[in-house]
This record gives sequence, structure tokens and C-alpha cells, in this order.
Amino acid sequence: MDKIRLERLLALQKMEATEAEVYRRLAMMQSDPVNKAILEGIALEEERHEVFISEMTGRVVSPNRFQVMKQIILARIFGFTFSIMMMESTENNIASEYRDLGLDDIAEEEEVHEENMISMLDEERIRYSGSIVLGMSDALIELTGALAGLTFALKDLNLVALAGLVTGIAAAFSMGASEYLSSRAEKREVSALKSAFFTWISYLVTVILLISPYLIINAEGSGHFGLENHVVALIGTFIIGLVIVGVFNFYTSVVERVSFSARFMEMVGILGTVSLISYVIGVALGATLGVS
Repeated sequence: MDKIRLERLLALQKMEATEAEVYRRLAMMQSDPVNKAILEGIALEEERHEVFISEMTGRVVSPNRFQVMKQIILARIFGFTFSIMMMESTENNIASEYRDLGLDDIAEEEEVHEENMISMLDEERIRYSGSIVLGMSDALIELTGALAGLTFALKDLNLVALAGLVTGIAAAFSMGASEYLSSRAEKREVSALKSAFFTWISYLVTVILLISPYLIINAEGSGHFGLENHVVALIGTFIIGLVIVGVFNFYTSVVERVSFSARFMEMVGILGTVSLISYVIGVALGATLGVS
């Protein structure tokens, strides 16, 4: 066997050993027997691939421990579905690599069988992702717009923070209740109570993050970078909003295998438009009511 072919096979062998270890560990984390059985099945298939290649190379390889730990940490933070999709997304050309090496059977299993098994996985947070999106996106659009308007109308950090918290907390409960009633009325397969909880908590967390600059910046300070404190706080809110949009859209783009840039730019455009309109309204109302 020539050196280049051997190196390619060893790289694939290590990858299969690493994936087998990841799937075994993910299976151990599962309380759902169906998910556990599916992940154990995928682990066995990856292990079988690794053993098959080892017979060709005559070498024994160990899993990449760093990659294993990275995937487990991702699974604990973002869920096992995200971890698996991230791992699989980095290996788009694996099937073609197997075909180049004349291993068509393994290529077919990588493309079809494992994909089918992964599609059978059922994670609770994915089932309720629609409710999470609803709470987060509504909080981003409604509260960022409201804060933009309030900031230039009131120009007082404490007043804007108070108004934002009252508005945001009340809206979180309202959104949760609306999602509960909507789930019940539409007779969805998911739990109406859990749908309401995920909408409520995602809305509330987003509210707290968006208002945090108004609570952190010293209202009595002299400003930063030549800007007044309320302007700095609003800029901080926009930055946090963009980070939230970026992180969540990256998550959904990985899990749902859709374009990140298209969804990100769409949401940023909506967020910017609503904020601009609210800013104009805030300035106009401030001038009309004599608030300076």
C-alpha cells in the first residue's frame, strides 16, 4: 500500500473511532430508551467501519480525545442534536473520500443509513424550538424597538430600565399565556404547558439581557467615548441583540441545515427597521411632550 493511501485510510480510521466514542458517550447521557438505542446503533456502525479500515491499515488508533470532549460539552450546553449535526457537518466530503478509496459500501452507509438513523432522534428542546423562537424573536423586536423609543424620549437610564423591565416582564407572561392557549386551541402534539414555559423563559431571558446595559452603566457617570450614557446603553443593547440573533441563528442553521446568512440578515433587517421607526417615534413624542 502506498504511503498516501495509508495516510488517508488512517485519517478515516481515526475519525470513525472518534465518532464511535462520541455516539457511545451521547447514548450514556440519554434517559429516553429510543434515543439511547439509536445512538448505540450508530456507535456500533461507526465502530464496525473503524474495525474494517484497521484490517486494511494493520494499525490501531485511538479516538481524538479533544474532539470527543468538545462534542460532549456542546451536547450538554446545546443538546445532543446540535452536537451530532455539528460533527456531521464537518464531514460533508467523507462519502466521496471513501469512494475515491474504493470503499463504496461504507460511503453508502455514511450517506444513507446513518442519516436515516439520525433523523429518527427526538430531542425535547428541538420539538419546542418553535416556542423558543417565538419568545426570543418577539422580545428582540418588541423590546429593542421600545428601548430605542424610550431612550431618546426619556434620556434617563433608570427610567428606561424600569419601563423596559415592567414592559418586558408583563409581555413575557402575556406571550406565555398566549402560546398556551394557542397550543390548546390548535391541539398540537406537544405539551401546551411546556410550549408556554419555553416561550415565557426565552422571552424573559432575552428581556434581561437587552436591558442589562441600562442597569450596568452608571447613570451619574459622565458618558463614554464622547457619547451620553443613554446612547451608550442603547448601543450596548443593539450589540447584545445582534449577538443573540447570531448565536440562535447559528444554532438553528446547524440543527435544521439551513442558510445562516439568509436568516441572520433577515432578522437583523427587521430588528433595525423596527428600532429606527421606534427611534423616530420616541424623538417626536419627546419633542411633543416637552421631555428633554
